[in-house]
Amino acid sequence: MKQKLRSILSALNVRRQLSGIMANLDITLVGNDIKSSSYYPNIRLALTAGMFMQVAFKQSTGKYLTAKDSQQVEIHPSSVVISKPDWVLFEEFALTTKNFIRTVSVTQVDWLVEIAPHYFDLENFPKGEAKDALEIAYRKLVSARRADRRIR
Repeated sequence: MKQKLRSILSALNVRRQLSGIMANLDITLVGNDIKSSSYYPNIRLALTAGMFMQVAFKQSTGKYLTAKDSQQVEIHPSSVVISKPDWVLFEEFALTTKNFIRTVSVTQVDWLVEIAPHYFDLENFPKGEAKDALEIAYRKLVSARRADRRIR
């Protein structure tokens, strides 16, 4: 519980710092109402844009592998993510008796292929379940873009 409180206080501190930087640069602070259904997804989308290289996915066995280098990892017990989402971002890889990822947030494979197609280039991606999920996400993205062009 103490760790979670520290994490929340750290997040508030970062927000204060960013707000101060924006004020100094005369950048308008724009955001959603906290009651908006897009409030938390927008935060996770922003995190995905900045941390797309630090991603792990849940295999069919329920274990997590880092997406690019296939390191088996577990979500650290101090994490606020208590569910078992399919894709997660992580800030820290901690090697103890196990490989743990800390400061974890949920992401979506669709966001990854849209935000960082250069990084998730399938030709250079290791074979496995992550590549299979990425291929499906790319097909959905291409299909959506085609449909969007037809509407215009």
